[in-house]
Amino acid sequence: METLNFLLSGFGVAFTPVNLITAALGAFIGTVVGLLPGLGPINGVAILMPLAFAMKLPPETSLILLAAVYIGCEYGGRISSILLNIPGDAGAIMTALDGYPMARKGLGGVALSISAWSSFVGSLIATAGIVMLAPLLAQWAISFGPAEYFALMCFAFACITGLLGDAPVKAGIAAILGLALSCVGLDSNSGIYRFTGGDVHLSDGVQFVVVVIGVFSISEILLMLEAHHSTGGIVRETGRKLFNWFEVKYTWVSTLRSSVVGFVVGILPGAGATVASAMTYSMEKRLLDKEGTFGHGDIRGVAAPEAANNSAATGSFVPMLTLGVPGSGTTAVMMGALALYNITPGPALFSMQPDLVWGFIASLFLANIILLVINIPMVGLFTKLLSVPNWLLVPAILTVSTVGVYAVHATTFDLVLMAVLGVAGYLLRKQGVPMAPLILGFVLGPLMEQNLRRALSITQGDTAILVESPISLGLWICAVLMLVVPPLLRLRQQRARRRAAAVGQVPAA
Repeated sequence: METLNFLLSGFGVAFTPVNLITAALGAFIGTVVGLLPGLGPINGVAILMPLAFAMKLPPETSLILLAAVYIGCEYGGRISSILLNIPGDAGAIMTALDGYPMARKGLGGVALSISAWSSFVGSLIATAGIVMLAPLLAQWAISFGPAEYFALMCFAFACITGLLGDAPVKAGIAAILGLALSCVGLDSNSGIYRFTGGDVHLSDGVQFVVVVIGVFSISEILLMLEAHHSTGGIVRETGRKLFNWFEVKYTWVSTLRSSVVGFVVGILPGAGATVASAMTYSMEKRLLDKEGTFGHGDIRGVAAPEAANNSAATGSFVPMLTLGVPGSGTTAVMMGALALYNITPGPALFSMQPDLVWGFIASLFLANIILLVINIPMVGLFTKLLSVPNWLLVPAILTVSTVGVYAVHATTFDLVLMAVLGVAGYLLRKQGVPMAPLILGFVLGPLMEQNLRRALSITQGDTAILVESPISLGLWICAVLMLVVPPLLRLRQQRARRRAAAVGQVPAA
């Protein structure tokens, strides 16, 4: 009942005219950003974050805006995947496998509408999960000390490193680079300037907005200019616009199952929507693909990953709100937005600022309803937006990014540093180095250092405190498992494929 009362008070915050308009605007902007190839939730949130701060919006309104943009991007990413076979973001890659074949068959409208419905169900289930689990996790997290927080953050790095497919080493390199950037500036304990090179502009450290805009937006612009994305091949004849009752019934089990799995994956720090969509698509294919229809326009292959990536995106708010650990690269950016308001996410947030937390959670329900309403009838408009040429799109992104960075401190040094980091991010991405671990390292670096120093100061340098409590010991074990188990599973799969290939090459007797 106490949770219900808090949620009702949160709806009172979310239903204020300013927050309601902000949620609707953020949902629409997020959908547009998500559908444009090459952009994604991190870019959308990173671009709008400094603008929201410069507009002097209250913290709860800024958080509602960024959350609506985040969820809207997860909705919008499916549009270009289905109509163009170009995923709007990494989480929509699996949607293209069956969505684009459906569009080629003249069922693009059905694919778009069923994906919108699945996205709505996934986000709704995940938001309900936040209401039920977040307060419990917040109460449990109060027992965390500095040693437990340090172990938790190491576990977050292990998650994002172990789950990034065949590039764990590159993910680790990116995380180390983020940690290195977080060390620039004034040492809060000793008062000594570190790694500034004598430049006064770096005395306060590298600004979060500069890093995010540089390594994501600027590097993305360079990649777009290099690739010269073609806007041809849009499927304009989408036929029937809405799904029917039979199609809902046909996909209902896959949608519910993928929503639950996506939420569980989303809670894991660093896993994210990409892992959730890939996991659920392969799971549904193994369970349901008896006739080999997945990959050839099976509607369940659209519903499952869309429910999962939206559920995971919403679920990633749980570790951010309760533990102060970003559940994804986008929530890491949102934690930076809260830092601009001197707000630290964590278990104390629920008791110190309940209006902010519960207003934010209530706004997730409203944003999902808004997204469902605007996504289904506006398929035609979104299709036209996909034809925006790069010569118009790139300058628009560059202008918004530059204004957003300059608005924070009004220094040209930040613009130069943004460009340098953008080129560095472009070169790293060309080598397959992911940027999400870099942002995670940059955000968690100061917190890791502070908690490690506090833990060691309690015991006068005895490192045994890091593994003494059951919580910290359990987190260390989980971190080791996250680093060891995925490579072992991939090695086992490779051996199984080699054995199968060897058997196939043996001539029949």
